[in-house]
Amino acid sequence: MPLHDASRPDMASLELLVAVVDLGSVSAAASALGLAQPNASRQLSRLERRLGARLVERGARGSEPTAAGRAAVEHARRVLDAADGLVEQVRAASGSGPLRILASQTIAEQLMPTFLAALAADYPEGAVTFEVVNTAGVLAALRRGRGELGFIEGPDMPQELQTLEVAQDELVAVVAPEHPWATDSGVREAGLDADTLAATPLVVREEGSGTRDVLARALAPRRLAEPALELHSNAAVRTAVAGRAGCAVLSRLAVARELREGRLVEVPVRGVDMTRSLRAVWRGVLPGRVEGALQAVIAEFGDRGR
Repeated sequence: MPLHDASRPDMASLELLVAVVDLGSVSAAASALGLAQPNASRQLSRLERRLGARLVERGARGSEPTAAGRAAVEHARRVLDAADGLVEQVRAASGSGPLRILASQTIAEQLMPTFLAALAADYPEGAVTFEVVNTAGVLAALRRGRGELGFIEGPDMPQELQTLEVAQDELVAVVAPEHPWATDSGVREAGLDADTLAATPLVVREEGSGTRDVLARALAPRRLAEPALELHSNAAVRTAVAGRAGCAVLSRLAVARELREGRLVEVPVRGVDMTRSLRAVWRGVLPGRVEGALQAVIAEFGDRGR
């Protein structure tokens, strides 16, 4: 075989294919991997041309692998695992490499200052890296060996990872003070019906975010209406809602200040449970010297919402 085979797929394309199959859509995979969706679609098409087969059937409800795609994913997982093993072995042999931590956005904003401050006592400067991605991105990174410790807020706990609950949270519906739901005494007292919330175009986070996944799970089997806006940060959602763009459902932790200061108003929702667990996740053995920092987070936030 020649040193460079034009039909040989690149690692990034294999990772994208696996993410599409695991997450169910190109858009969710693109978000998890930090790609623009058009770029992800083009990359997947190039992979299909390189392998000479259609790998994914894309439809209104997501993406499903073809028979060739299932075979490709099975082999791609082994290739990616082998590459991750190579990196880990070289780092272990050289004694190099920082502790890589990833967190979903709500946790990064609310819990991570406490965790990182506690961690700083045991790790010298430069020995820890920290990245903010959504929950799907955290899980994708840990599965591919691109991080040692993650923090997630989604409804499903992956069985191949170790987990520890560090806090509980709940989602709340919020609107601007001028919104009709905020000025309707009946809604404020009796609460909004879950059917009405599901049928309302909301200002939402991107696909793959734990907040959006928890909301969809809480309102199931109802299907969410098409979003009024889809934004990639809690801050952007808060700003849009305060600017009268509509209703959003966000973490109580993420909107606590706006609720206190009156820039947003909570609308009670009846008949659904929107509590969720905020968890640390890792593969194998818990990275050394982090247990104390996790206990600091639990001490500060663990009793909230209970």
